[in-house]
Amino acid sequence: MKTCFNILASGLLLFGCGSARQKTANKAPVDPTVYGNTITSQELKEMLYIYASDEFEGRDTGEPGQKKAVNYLKEQYVSMNIPSPLSGDDYFQEVPLEKQKAPDANMTVNGTAMEHYTDFLILGNAPTQQLDINDLVYAGYGIDSDTYSDYKDLNVKGKFVIIKAGEPKDADGNYVTSGTTEETKWSAGRASISSKRDAAKNNGAKAALFVNQKMIEQYGPYYQRIAASGAVGRISLKSNEPEMLFMMASEKLANAIHPEIMSSETPKKVATKINGAIKSQTEAVYSENVVAFLKGTEKPDEIVVISAHLDHEGIKDGKIYNGADDDGSGTVAILEIAEAFKAAADNGNGPKRSILFLHVTAAEKGLLGSKHYTDNDPIFPLKNTVVDLNIDMIGRTDTKHEGDRNYVYLIGSDKLSTELHTISEEANSKYTNITLDYTYNDENDPNRFYYRSDHYNFAKNNIPVIFYFNGTHDDYHQPSDTADKIQYDLLENRTRLVFYTAWEIANRDARIIADKAETE
Repeated sequence: MKTCFNILASGLLLFGCGSARQKTANKAPVDPTVYGNTITSQELKEMLYIYASDEFEGRDTGEPGQKKAVNYLKEQYVSMNIPSPLSGDDYFQEVPLEKQKAPDANMTVNGTAMEHYTDFLILGNAPTQQLDINDLVYAGYGIDSDTYSDYKDLNVKGKFVIIKAGEPKDADGNYVTSGTTEETKWSAGRASISSKRDAAKNNGAKAALFVNQKMIEQYGPYYQRIAASGAVGRISLKSNEPEMLFMMASEKLANAIHPEIMSSETPKKVATKINGAIKSQTEAVYSENVVAFLKGTEKPDEIVVISAHLDHEGIKDGKIYNGADDDGSGTVAILEIAEAFKAAADNGNGPKRSILFLHVTAAEKGLLGSKHYTDNDPIFPLKNTVVDLNIDMIGRTDTKHEGDRNYVYLIGSDKLSTELHTISEEANSKYTNITLDYTYNDENDPNRFYYRSDHYNFAKNNIPVIFYFNGTHDDYHQPSDTADKIQYDLLENRTRLVFYTAWEIANRDARIIADKAETE
């Protein structure tokens, strides 16, 4: 990174070596290209060759390479004299994660022993606990929708609930929730698991048994093999709230509880006796987001977030997955953007609104670092967060644009704020002239990229977002995603686009309005 430079602006030679100049009244409008031009392909290349090197071991969440990555980012912000929003020199927001392993478990139902993985299977995290249940609530199909609800007039708060697979149909063979013959989220595979789990949780259930004979026959042997091998499962975010125990159950178990469950659709309280024990096998994973902050000069409580994920795939089968494009490109882009804003601030042209530079961890594990920031521990209140500009892969081209390199995919710019989309378009037209491709912004895009990067955790909270993306390529999630394949002229111009868009948002008189946001 540059630490000292000369900038010609407003007819004066300003020396940006850490000494700030005070704004004067009636000052001429600032030309942001003075600072945008400090974003260079050479500096981006120098940093990315370090950040995506073998030394960083693929930056897998919680692993030594990821620790090298976060320390590298901290060093860059310290060298630029950009402070942390946390205390002192602490640039790390701790993100509590867990590496899941199948728990040890046993269960009897009304004196009949049930077999783990054959008759019951624990899904997700489950803390160590004793099972001592004398009654539960049968909630039919466990559906809770606008058109049909098994929970209507049924109190399951704090209760152990049993639900079954499928959903009812009308006399014409249509699903009652949709009125069509097309499978819905309540009956379609994995979607039915999450939908029925969430319905039980949202209605206050303490635990739920999901009776699905077909699925337990499918998943049970797989989970049993994993448990026998001693392998660990996926990494998840440790919740601030107690987890709801959610289990898949066989029809044998359901019939042992009450023989009418499989034939009845009428919710009711059921007397039963369930005993057993669950012993958690989860392992703690220690990881962190990296945060740096420039305080706004006029509206410091309004926060513009610029984000990218710092992690990648690590080492697999002895091969290092360097993740130069995914998302080394977004990571070094933020560093250059931060330097440009700091240069402006040092010359008395700091942004009116505050800027949070947010590098999130565990994106490859399910957007967990950004989820922790938005759902568990927002450093700044979400109501004060103006926008999230998220950068995830902006250093390459995809096959669609091999003959037209000067493009970038924009996703989400118009979904929550009309003003944001207009600002984005105008900034590009004025400063960078990149072809803005909205292919993946389509609601019917089968790739669903809008839901697959860290901006989504802001968007779900009605915070306007833009996701900058170059599309996938043959090296996506492969060890061949290396720094020598990055097209640094494209990376430079796309990074400048994000900077200019952030500049306009941070310095406009009025905060952008989320006019398309859902209201409760």
